[in-house]
Amino acid sequence: MRFRKIDVDGDPNIGLRGFATDEYAIFGREIPEAEILEAEIHLIKIAQTELAGIFAAGNSNGIILPYLIEREELEEIKKLGLNFAVLKTKETLMGNLVLCNDKGAVISPLLKRWKREIESTLNCEVEVGKIANLSIPGACGIATNKGCLLHREAREEEINLVKEVLKVKVSIGSVGGSPFVKSGIIANSNAVLVGENATGPELERIMEVLG
Repeated sequence: MRFRKIDVDGDPNIGLRGFATDEYAIFGREIPEAEILEAEIHLIKIAQTELAGIFAAGNSNGIILPYLIEREELEEIKKLGLNFAVLKTKETLMGNLVLCNDKGAVISPLLKRWKREIESTLNCEVEVGKIANLSIPGACGIATNKGCLLHREAREEEINLVKEVLKVKVSIGSVGGSPFVKSGIIANSNAVLVGENATGPELERIMEVLG
């Protein structure tokens, strides 16, 4: 598995800018290094921002979107030919609330009401859960179809839930000293993009778990 350390305009929090699956990746702006992901790259803003990684979440089957998405942005999403769901909830940061790969998803208790809709859209098993006792599993984890890295304070029962639902190896770690690993990583089964502030030991753990 290949990796590349990058930042965007001096910001190492690259996970806020987009997300990747094995089939496609969505970014709010062009990131040349994303070519190593070997996925079809789409430049789509969400809620008139470049922060596609915060406002959207998805796997190879579908995408979960906030009600804030603009009509023009949704038309671009539709062109991907995937399932999609625009959730009618005041919660808008779907990237922080949904941790998923192609095999399963752990969603925030804040989205419990929409569990069935999310399950249908992502076409996988969905369970409600917290990570590190926080209701933001998407911010506290980064998952591929090979592995999942979680917040360093994730509890044993939370780790076991993720392992059971996403059906991959799971470990804990950080990136750039932050336990909110989603913010500094974009990954799929082919490659990893990681923020420039990631340390050597952190990068070694990331590659071991996600690779």
